[in-house]
Amino acid sequence: MTRGRLYLVPNTLDFGMNGQEVDLREVLPDAVLARAASITHWAAENAKTTRAFLKRVGAIHPLAVPLQEQHIEELPRPPKGRGPAAGAATASSSEEKLWLALLEPAMSGHDIGLISEAGMPAIADPGAKLVAAAHAAKVQVVPLTGPSSLLLALAASGLNGQSFAFVGYLPLEAAERTARIKALDAFSAREQQTQLMIETPYRNSALLQALLAGLRPGSLLSVSCGLSLKDAWSHTATVEQWRQAPKTLPDKVPAVFAILGVR
Repeated sequence: MTRGRLYLVPNTLDFGMNGQEVDLREVLPDAVLARAASITHWAAENAKTTRAFLKRVGAIHPLAVPLQEQHIEELPRPPKGRGPAAGAATASSSEEKLWLALLEPAMSGHDIGLISEAGMPAIADPGAKLVAAAHAAKVQVVPLTGPSSLLLALAASGLNGQSFAFVGYLPLEAAERTARIKALDAFSAREQQTQLMIETPYRNSALLQALLAGLRPGSLLSVSCGLSLKDAWSHTATVEQWRQAPKTLPDKVPAVFAILGVR
């Protein structure tokens, strides 16, 4: 029997943005929407948001089966916290069984769609473990074209796109956060590597203030807010310039922060 494939289906970046939803056709190619409409088995970060996505897709391309007949399984929840374990790509033997169980439809010839709450699945996302399991099980992995907030922010920043790293969330405790910012600033300056990070939207302003306090005046700081939304913006300047003309960040809109230290 021919095995099904694991399609990495990108979602929009308007998760939680009630009233600011984008037109799917503005951010996802029609071929991607058609492929999503053809899939009947899903591995999802969140089943509710996946159903909402499929409802929007169904308004453009008829779904292969009605929404209530879609097979949607949620991914195992990653460990809580901000350390490396929360985003680790490796899995224990017991976890591997859970990931392999999600691939059972592919073993029976059904294509599976992997989808995140927002953006590209498997990038800074628990779906990476399912992709690893698919490779181990010899299930073909097919990434589809769509928005990734990290890559959009990097492209819009004007910072080094040849060498970059996503470092996730910074520590919440003030002293630890400051130490982490200074370490990232020094590393970025030495290696000339752009460092990207995110925060829960309601903490965006606090992170911006911490970056302005902890980075050296000549280091470059870029903020991209509400990417792909109607009022999206990106701004890059030195830390000193940011201090002289600070921007207010909305507390409900996702943002991506990027820094590049100076030598």
